[in-house]
Amino acid sequence: MTRKEFDQRCVQLIENYRNIIERKNEKEPCGNGIFFRYKYPVLTADHTPLFWRYDFNYETNPYLMERMGINAVFNPGAIELNGKFYLVARVEGNDRKSFFAVAESDSPVDGFKFWDYPLEIPETDDPDINVYDMRLTAHEDGWIYGLFCTERKDPDAPPWDTSAAVAQCGVARTKDLKNWERLADIKTNSPQQRNVVLHPEFVKGKYAFYTRPQDGFIEAGTGGGIGWGLSDSIEEAVIEEETIIDQKEYHTIKEVKNGQGPAPIKTDKGWIHIAHGVRNTAAGLRYVLYAFMTDLHAPERVIYAPGGYFLAPQGEERVGDVSNVVFCNGLIARQNSDVYIYYASSDTRCHVAETTVDRLVDYCINTPQDPGRSYACVMQRMELIEKNLKYINKVDNSLMKMTFL
Repeated sequence: MTRKEFDQRCVQLIENYRNIIERKNEKEPCGNGIFFRYKYPVLTADHTPLFWRYDFNYETNPYLMERMGINAVFNPGAIELNGKFYLVARVEGNDRKSFFAVAESDSPVDGFKFWDYPLEIPETDDPDINVYDMRLTAHEDGWIYGLFCTERKDPDAPPWDTSAAVAQCGVARTKDLKNWERLADIKTNSPQQRNVVLHPEFVKGKYAFYTRPQDGFIEAGTGGGIGWGLSDSIEEAVIEEETIIDQKEYHTIKEVKNGQGPAPIKTDKGWIHIAHGVRNTAAGLRYVLYAFMTDLHAPERVIYAPGGYFLAPQGEERVGDVSNVVFCNGLIARQNSDVYIYYASSDTRCHVAETTVDRLVDYCINTPQDPGRSYACVMQRMELIEKNLKYINKVDNSLMKMTFL
């Protein structure tokens, strides 16, 4: 490649990158009344800076090859600070290693641009092999905490098994998203921990956590469900007792396992939770999002549990590294009650859905609970049909009749 060709390729790469970063997002029309999707992902591998991937020195990279590729950007924690929106994304290189990086925007739905450098999260004495899926919590103690999965090779695995891993919860904290202090990994009685989330307020004077105890790295085993536990300290967090507050259930969207998503939203009716549920299919595991509400004064007590999923993969969201998956570990609830839910699709890219606190409260309180059996589900649906037909028959409006009938 000549120097002129090199320079022309540089210009083309930069132009393509700017088109992605500067592209305005579009709200999908209509929606389901619960939330509105947006047309374009808010973060993809193509959103990462070109200088993370390419060596732009002609002498050392005359073919302008991508030297350190990015495979995917997904599962971000989210926070609003001083009127700006921040996503702490999981960035996965072509080498399969994940790291954290901050993308910033003046808008909650587009324009996200990564900082020049990824985050430098200190290691513990037992170095992480991989880190991912950070949940951000602005705690009432004044710190912003990032809880994430830290993965290490299983020391008890036989030498031939190079995939066996142990997952635990790592903890770091910051005041500005730039400088991070690494704390000790959370200790529990469970063999493995994933999807641990810090509650934003003290409970009984202690730090409160949503956990997900599990027996193996993939299989939930006997520990399936969203747990709840307290710790006296955050610097050396020890959860002596975990209580399952939302268990996995046979033949539901969470029959294999489930886990807390972001920290819950506080409302005057209770705490709103976004979680993920996993079930088996002939094509593999299917991940969806669901919602529930817990008591305002006892966040470990579920008071409303709408049946079925809240959000499931559709269209291009169904295809990626791990297909048929949506996952959420970040949302932003604004002072004006707007809520932006950042969810990843198929372990590949990140999208946003827009709703409000009032909509989420209505959804949690007034959506029927899963009755557990096909016949009961039919009776539940027939009750809704009968109610609607009575209403329609009372309305002297031909357009309404055409619409519903």
